[in-house]
Amino acid sequence: MSALFFITLSIFSSLVPLGFANNIVHASNPCRSYCGNITIDYPFALQYGCGHPGFRDLLFCMNDVLMFHISSGSYRVLEIDYAYQSVTLHEPHLSTCDTLVLGGKGNGFAVEQWRSPYFNPTADNVFMLIGCSAQSSLFQGFPGKHLPCRNVSGMGCEEYYGCQAWSLAGRGQMGSMFGSGPPECCAVAFEAIKAINLSKLGCEGYSSAYSLAPLKVDGPSEWSYGIRVKYSVQGNEQFCRACEATGGTCGYGSDGIRQLCMCGNMNSTSNCDSATSATTSRRRGHGLVTLTAIFFCILACI
Repeated sequence: MSALFFITLSIFSSLVPLGFANNIVHASNPCRSYCGNITIDYPFALQYGCGHPGFRDLLFCMNDVLMFHISSGSYRVLEIDYAYQSVTLHEPHLSTCDTLVLGGKGNGFAVEQWRSPYFNPTADNVFMLIGCSAQSSLFQGFPGKHLPCRNVSGMGCEEYYGCQAWSLAGRGQMGSMFGSGPPECCAVAFEAIKAINLSKLGCEGYSSAYSLAPLKVDGPSEWSYGIRVKYSVQGNEQFCRACEATGGTCGYGSDGIRQLCMCGNMNSTSNCDSATSATTSRRRGHGLVTLTAIFFCILACI
């Protein structure tokens, strides 16, 4: 019996460390994805639960075309620049130097109130509102009150009037901010009016262009037409950096608000080190209980 006891004790001693083993597996990023030739990474994502909660239900991939959807409409994503934290959008009803799109068809640009802290057109993005009614809120108090119309980053209506699109559409520079009526075109920065909504502003159409400084272009025919949006995660970079530094992937919970660090088959509200530590402690406790039970069962059989 004594020999059997020591053999059992020896087996038990060799099994105990296995119950304490800490197997850490760093999984590849389950949230990184692609749409066409565009990489979708934090804070963006295509899957629910991935990315930053302020960016949820924002991007959709349809036939390898990445779409950006907000309250004012859907836009095609041309580029996501993660270094400069900007997204370049295309809108089919946007007027350019070649074509004026009228009839109030354009989306403009407006985001949901809860999402507005995360997105704004860049400061060097000009919106040129076309054919706005004299009753438009843009011109309240005209001519005594100063109009919001002005150049943005060297781009404005005075140059835009030189595009062939105006003559092709049979429109001219009728009306000016110094004449008897409102201008046919009014260039504004997004910050001046906070939302580009053609129906509310009483406008027939709009154009949008952005600067690619320090590049200098020669006139509106060479402007970059589209909407360039600056994005921000509002000071929450620290959470995601800590998560990624420990091998995790940034995401959010089922409530669509709370940030989570996804660590393989575990989630953490801080980082993967804390999740692994807690799981290891639980496993050690369960393993020790199991091995102790086995030990006493063997003793009872001796």
